[in-house]
Amino acid sequence: MTRIAIALTPDFADWECALLMAVARSYLGVEVITASPDGGPVISMGGLKATPDIGYSALDAAAFDALVIPGGLSWEKGAAPDFGPLARSFKGKGKVVAGICAAASALAATGVLDDVAHTGNRLASHQVYPHYQGAAHYRDQPQAMSDGRVITAPGTAPVSFTAEILKALDLWTPEAQDEITAFAREHG
Repeated sequence: MTRIAIALTPDFADWECALLMAVARSYLGVEVITASPDGGPVISMGGLKATPDIGYSALDAAAFDALVIPGGLSWEKGAAPDFGPLARSFKGKGKVVAGICAAASALAATGVLDDVAHTGNRLASHQVYPHYQGAAHYRDQPQAMSDGRVITAPGTAPVSFTAEILKALDLWTPEAQDEITAFAREHG
């Protein structure tokens, strides 16, 4: 069974991972596990109180097929955890690593975007991290993109973010495509 880990932060952007979680779990039978820094409850930007399944320390790349990090206000508040070791571990084991919005910029800080095509809210958001070396690979586009099992998206692209993750996990079935197409109709 495919297993997706969703790494929630305090003040996470609840809409950025909701579609992925619903389609993967409810329609495709994927096991979706949520994690927080210490395994305790976190509250989203929208006020949703989420009680995760595990803490970050239990996120072992050998046990999951993907690490997905939604954005949120933690980065703006200077309270976001360091995803470096976790993101590099997942990428190193050939697993899907995905970040949207501020989390795409957080991935820039880890070095996992230095050698892959990627996007995000804007290049300047990535460049605030002094160790970011991927500017030549940045693509200014409104949709998510995937390169080498690394997926990034601006915060306005949760639908294409979901689609790219499902494709990377070989879950792009006719049923998945039907569900995502229904959610993407307004963008057509």
